[in-house]
Amino acid sequence: MAESWIGTPYRHQASLKDVGCDCLGLVRGVWRELYGCEPELPPAYQPDWAERGGEDRLFAAALRHFGEVLPLSEMRPGDLILFRWRPDLAAKHAGIACGDDRFIHAYEQAAVIRSPLVPSWRRRIAGVFRFPEKA
Repeated sequence: MAESWIGTPYRHQASLKDVGCDCLGLVRGVWRELYGCEPELPPAYQPDWAERGGEDRLFAAALRHFGEVLPLSEMRPGDLILFRWRPDLAAKHAGIACGDDRFIHAYEQAAVIRSPLVPSWRRRIAGVFRFPEKA
């Protein structure tokens, strides 16, 4: 499902396929495609939101809506991946695993792309989460 978002332009706080999204907007849009509506709307946020206040809001929201963190070894296509730039910072980036050691994410100043999960990305993984089963 995330594959269909590839090429969507990067737009801060947006979440519309082919129109624009950021990394959170990509996850929100895929969630809407799967379940029909979002479990909660995020508050407005600035590009530097993760550096402010010290709260790990993205990680906490993933725990609320996706459930427990999975071992990296159990990651499979379709799983949510959260990244943090440094161990002492909040998770700030999100992508969706797509197999072949790649992930799909909204790349700032560009678009939604498929990227290799190279060591520089892999060492920044804060958590892997599975989208909930549809009821």
